[in-house]
Amino acid sequence: MDVRVGVLAYQGSERAARDWDATLDHLNRVIPDHRFTMVPLDLPGMVLAVADHRVDFVITNPGNYVTLEARFAVTRIATLESETVGSAMGAVGSTIFRRADREDLVVLKDLRGQSVAVVSTDAFGGFQIAWRELEEAGVRPFRDLRALTAVGFPMEGVVEAVRDGRADAGIVRACLLEELAAAGRIRPDEFAVLGERAAGGLPCRVSSRLYPDWPFARLPHTPRELARRVSAALLTMPAEDGRGWTASLDYTTVHDLFRHLHIGPYPKTPPSVVELVEEYWQWLVVAAVTLLWWIVHAGRVEILVHRRTVELQREIAERERAEATALRLREERDQLSRLGIVGEMASNIAHELNQPLTAITNFGHGMIRILDSRSPDPGLLRAGAKSVVEQAELAAAIIRRTRAFVRRKDAQHETIDVNGVVGEALSLFAAPSDRRSVPLRAELAEGLPPVAGDRVELQQVLLNLLQNAVDATQDRGDGAGIVVRTATAGPIVEVSVSDSGTGAAPETLAKLFDPFYTTKPDGLGLGLSICRTIVERHGGGIRAEPNPERGLTVLFTLPAVEDAS
Repeated sequence: MDVRVGVLAYQGSERAARDWDATLDHLNRVIPDHRFTMVPLDLPGMVLAVADHRVDFVITNPGNYVTLEARFAVTRIATLESETVGSAMGAVGSTIFRRADREDLVVLKDLRGQSVAVVSTDAFGGFQIAWRELEEAGVRPFRDLRALTAVGFPMEGVVEAVRDGRADAGIVRACLLEELAAAGRIRPDEFAVLGERAAGGLPCRVSSRLYPDWPFARLPHTPRELARRVSAALLTMPAEDGRGWTASLDYTTVHDLFRHLHIGPYPKTPPSVVELVEEYWQWLVVAAVTLLWWIVHAGRVEILVHRRTVELQREIAERERAEATALRLREERDQLSRLGIVGEMASNIAHELNQPLTAITNFGHGMIRILDSRSPDPGLLRAGAKSVVEQAELAAAIIRRTRAFVRRKDAQHETIDVNGVVGEALSLFAAPSDRRSVPLRAELAEGLPPVAGDRVELQQVLLNLLQNAVDATQDRGDGAGIVVRTATAGPIVEVSVSDSGTGAAPETLAKLFDPFYTTKPDGLGLGLSICRTIVERHGGGIRAEPNPERGLTVLFTLPAVEDAS
């Protein structure tokens, strides 16, 4: 299903694509059953597209959003957030500038009688924010300026008009001059800012107070469930080029600006009631009814927006609680899975500990015999004591290795040699395979690139696969058994466990990694599901394939360390 997202392209379609492609790509990945496409629009085109239902969502500046909210009941679901600003509440402003050689223009009131270039008188950051600052400085743009020239989009045309002398000063959105300087299109010292004031966290020179950043909003005809999914996807989107999305903010300051200017949902009242009564009493009645309707409508929209904001906050809180619960249950599940594997390997652990303990006993008896001799040899005693220490350290290493595997802990990502992990897993699993008389061998490729991950979790995957292979394999007496292989394919490391069991039907393969699906009479159906979770958490994938003759191969892949990011 196609979903159209209208985007205010104040710097042209190409710039809009660069700014918003990352957001649309993220939505297409997270919501694959819908295809999100961008529709670049100017301010008049945005109004027409919303009125004609030619778009389902819009990304626009705060001023245009407030107008669309009042006229068409458009509802915001997220707000743009810039990492460089630190808060989406103060990210949009205006810059009033002049050429550096116009030293007669210093403060905003010096613009009286001068010509000023703007992109449009409907532009939010390109005029309306600065309009309020000019009026408070005593300059009424539509009366006190010699000329107020609208050059149209893109906004760089304002800079060209000031540079060429066609205007004494210009108004652009905050940070545009810095972006043009960084791109080498203007010199950093070519222009000066009038009425400069503190920019808060905004890394730009501004002439105005700051307002909330751009909203992502839905139209009334857009399904509520789709809007909820889009909102959730935006809130989980990783920041791209220092920009991401946060929960929708309060745009009261934008409403206050429009009320002050008497624009958008707050049209300017006539200058005198007496004049209206005397000259335009017929129109006054119409104006009064219209104003009342706008006030009621604006109040209704505010109530709807507030209600939706409360709903979104509740949904976000519930999702966070659910995610925390899911994480805790997953950790407990993984822990129980490791304990189950250790239970299967108990005899192997006992066998490994018995060897150093027996050696310690033998060395101890030997040292006693040396001490009981008439001429004890200190060299032999020292060698015996050294051997006792070595065997004790070996026993301690076995215990540490087992404790590290079963201990519940956070994942420790490090650079790992896959062949080393396979060797440790085979060492831990020796006893279960011997007890079932199942031959177990390894075919490890040389020169494997390292991977980034958690050693214990990867051991857990291998031990689960080995246990399943042992359960599925019968001793055929012809050398068949279990083979563990490693290989590399470009930037990918592959690890496979092949058995000579009865294999699996196609319908079984399709559900093999689903939670609680099992083919064992006493199984829980969690082992392979846990394996898939761990492998995907490491950036890889896992699958099962039938062997050509007999049995099944389970193969998982991991990205090499140079591609692990």
